[in-house]
Amino acid sequence: MLRFLRSLYFGRRLFYALFGISILFLISFWIEFLYSITWILTAILGVLLFSDIVALFKGFPISAERYLPEKFSNSDENGVKIKIQNKYGFKVYSEVIDEIPVQFQKRDFLRSIELPAHHTVNFEYQLKPLKRGEYIFGNLNIYITTFLKLAKRKFVFNKDQMVKVYPSFIQMKKLDFLAMDQKISLHGIKRIRRIGHTMEFEQIKEYVRGDDVRTINWKATAKQGNLMVNQFQDERSQPVYSIIDCGRMMKMPFEGLSLLDYAINSSLAFSNVALKKKDKVGMLSFSNKIDNLQKASSKLRQLNRIMQALYNVNTGFYDSDFSLLYSRVKKHLSHRSLLMIYTNFEHMSGLQRQLPFLKALAKQHLVVVIFFENTEITKLTNITPANISESAHQTVAEQFSHNKLLMVKELQRHGVQTLLTKPADLSINAINKYLEIKSRGML
Repeated sequence: MLRFLRSLYFGRRLFYALFGISILFLISFWIEFLYSITWILTAILGVLLFSDIVALFKGFPISAERYLPEKFSNSDENGVKIKIQNKYGFKVYSEVIDEIPVQFQKRDFLRSIELPAHHTVNFEYQLKPLKRGEYIFGNLNIYITTFLKLAKRKFVFNKDQMVKVYPSFIQMKKLDFLAMDQKISLHGIKRIRRIGHTMEFEQIKEYVRGDDVRTINWKATAKQGNLMVNQFQDERSQPVYSIIDCGRMMKMPFEGLSLLDYAINSSLAFSNVALKKKDKVGMLSFSNKIDNLQKASSKLRQLNRIMQALYNVNTGFYDSDFSLLYSRVKKHLSHRSLLMIYTNFEHMSGLQRQLPFLKALAKQHLVVVIFFENTEITKLTNITPANISESAHQTVAEQFSHNKLLMVKELQRHGVQTLLTKPADLSINAINKYLEIKSRGML
């Protein structure tokens, strides 16, 4: 009986009808003949309510299932599928309320769906997580009514399902396709002009019009009787590391996503492209201590190791220790490597404190310092000030933007490669920087 009462709810129509009957009883105080009519209407309503409840509570005629993907991709739209099967012999109306994880702060999820007799309905909705971690889905609640809509029966399915949110593997696959297909034509992706070529020999082939005449192999030409040229390819098996600063400056949010998560998504996409280019990839995260170090490898399972390591990366409110980074790199990275350092500097004084360690790293490795353009400040530089206060804000914003450009010049002056980018364009620009370094044979 208790279980029956817990699953029984009443619809709005019943309350509207009871309100109308109450009004008629009130009016019948002055108009006596309405009193009998009102009791007749009350009896009819009771019969209809009883028949509605009996029809709804025959057996367990509704089944439903929530289908979650194996994992969610951070900062991307992820689909959640719902399947509802109606085993009633008549059409019913359903209200679906899914208890979405608390991280989304979404409490208004409601779908109203008609379910024909002996019919199955599927629908899908999208969720966009902005933090990595475990997300717990609560109950899948379904309220069923007949065409009378006087009573509702509640069904509960799929209590406490868990899905993990990993770095953006959807973005990784998208950029992997663009990089491997060599059709880099989307907005924000620039074509890389090859300056010379690397000297890793691949094969000898017959000369065709347009080949570089400087690569003609005269010995092979004499043997074959036709012009033959040497064909070269990008050097392979070069160690490439994504180094992620987990300090307090990486806690800054842009469009709901922290700079750290932008860096993590970019590292995964970049590592995937580097593996496709037959290079060895690794990663390191640090703040006031070294949190994670994955030695460079070109094995296929390396990408899964990096994804798992990136999933567990987090940041606190600590100042990053670049001296510790330098000592650890010097100790563990004996071969010259490409170091993609994801960090952020908002003031020239912050850069000056870390510059000696970046210069020391650049003596042994090819260092690319990647830091972020403050897009919120950039917006202020493009407005037309309406008063003195807005003009003062714009002046300060222009000074901050100019300081970022000065930082780029300062790093380049000391032989450190730089990449200043908007957070949203980070993955694309980091991959382009890597492809440019490969094409120029700088490593």
